[in-house]
Amino acid sequence: MSPTPPARRLRLGMPRRVFSQVLLMQLAIAAGVVVLATGLFLAPLSDQLDDQAMRRALAIAQTTAAVPQIAEDLQSTRPTAGGPVQRQAERIRAASGAEYVVVMDLNGTRWSHSDAEQIGGHVSTDPSEALAGKDVMEIDSGTLGRSARGKVPLRDSEDRIIGAVSVGIEYDSVRARLIHAIPGLFAYAGGALAVGALAAWVISRRVQRQTRDLAFSDISALLAEREAMLHGIREGVVALDRAGRVRLLNDEAQRLLGVGDETMGASPDEALGEGRTADVLAGRVTGTDLIAVRGQRVLVVNRMPTDDGGAVATLRDRTELEQLGRELDSTHGLIDALRAQDHEHANRMHTLLGLLELEMYDDAVEFVGEVVGDHRATAEQVTEKIEDPLLAALLVGKATVAAERGVALWVSDRTRLPDRLIDPRGLVTVVGNLVDNALDAVGGKPHARVEVELRTEGHAVVLRVWDTGPGVPAEQRELIFTEGWSTKKPPAHGKRGIGLSLVRRLAERQGGSAAVGEAAGGGAEFTVVLPEALTEPDLEPGPDAGLDPGPEPAWAAPAQGAVEGESR
Repeated sequence: MSPTPPARRLRLGMPRRVFSQVLLMQLAIAAGVVVLATGLFLAPLSDQLDDQAMRRALAIAQTTAAVPQIAEDLQSTRPTAGGPVQRQAERIRAASGAEYVVVMDLNGTRWSHSDAEQIGGHVSTDPSEALAGKDVMEIDSGTLGRSARGKVPLRDSEDRIIGAVSVGIEYDSVRARLIHAIPGLFAYAGGALAVGALAAWVISRRVQRQTRDLAFSDISALLAEREAMLHGIREGVVALDRAGRVRLLNDEAQRLLGVGDETMGASPDEALGEGRTADVLAGRVTGTDLIAVRGQRVLVVNRMPTDDGGAVATLRDRTELEQLGRELDSTHGLIDALRAQDHEHANRMHTLLGLLELEMYDDAVEFVGEVVGDHRATAEQVTEKIEDPLLAALLVGKATVAAERGVALWVSDRTRLPDRLIDPRGLVTVVGNLVDNALDAVGGKPHARVEVELRTEGHAVVLRVWDTGPGVPAEQRELIFTEGWSTKKPPAHGKRGIGLSLVRRLAERQGGSAAVGEAAGGGAEFTVVLPEALTEPDLEPGPDAGLDPGPEPAWAAPAQGAVEGESR
């Protein structure tokens, strides 16, 4: 048989539920306020009742002293129990409800009293002030106990003081009035407490709904966990209030946006400056998985409105993913170039084999010379105009891809670019994006042509790429440089709408510009100006020469790794 479990100890103390704790605290506050208010009311009430009793006694004494017959009888009769002064004083006492009405002479001898045996004796309290002509109010003890007293001088017809009148009101009657007032006061206090309890219950119920009946310890734990989670996750979180001001920014968001705690309380435009990132955070651009570029980072932003009119935005860093995408694009571009060369090489080998089988040896030798000469001429044509090896390699490879697509890729005769670039990889990114964009625009069209021009103006490099495609409508010429804008189907590795935006951003980072217009023969013409892109003629560009571009941006891919451009 199992032993009987010990009795559970009764735990005393505050309940854990927020509703119960708030209700108890508010009830305690309401009760304390009622008790305090009652005490503050009772304290002066006793003094007020004393003052009223003394003033009433004084008024009765003044009325008694104003009776001329009393002054005359005091001067013409003896102090006896049946004397005229006693009779008149008792009549006034009975009419006024006073405890006693004492008339005394200048020696302090009583001529009247409610106790007839006291007549003829000396008064028990000092009458000197009244006999000196002063009105006196006091709470004092006499032969009849504690009473509220009023004393006034008694004057004859010639206004001489011949005695005094002392009137007392029993103090017990004053206390009785006080005690009589207390039940009514407590009734009011009880009503106020009931109203306070009802209000406390209503407020506690509201708090219960808003806190979902959690304990204060649970809420504190949730807040601690929230802080740990927000600052520990590797995803940026930005919370905005109903006025659109930043009210929360975790560590990862500060890192991704490049801001600090000083942005708290500011709007996205004030904190980040005008741009797509601020537009997305402020809700001016809507959608899911929106692409935004902040500095050297490619961010994916999602914004969710909250019930209080604010919003919470999450930021994910896609820089590494975009870099992998660029590398994938680079690999695809290299494969396309190799496929084109392989296809062309196979056709030429078949032609050469046929010439040899037909024993047309002289023609075969001439054909091989022409093929080698064409490749050499293409490479030499590019390298003569463009001395930078990265850009030259890029354009030679793009020419091969363009030839397979049936597009003529030309390098303008005005092209001249020395090997003095400060940031050759950045220019490779710009040229690769614009050429790929142009090849996509003219694909499938007859007599398709893309032309590239690179020239210098002092230390500036001017790049122009134009094509024979449909061109860009005037109303979209600024829109195509916006992050995330594209009409093409997204690639497998991510979203489009980044290439042209990065071209402009890279140009502006070097103090330049990127724009699009209409080419002379139709189509689109992109112009990029990099004002400080070349070193001095006698200086060799080094890894730290010229501008300090900071860490290598994710979109600065190798020569064949340019991002596919935006759709027109």
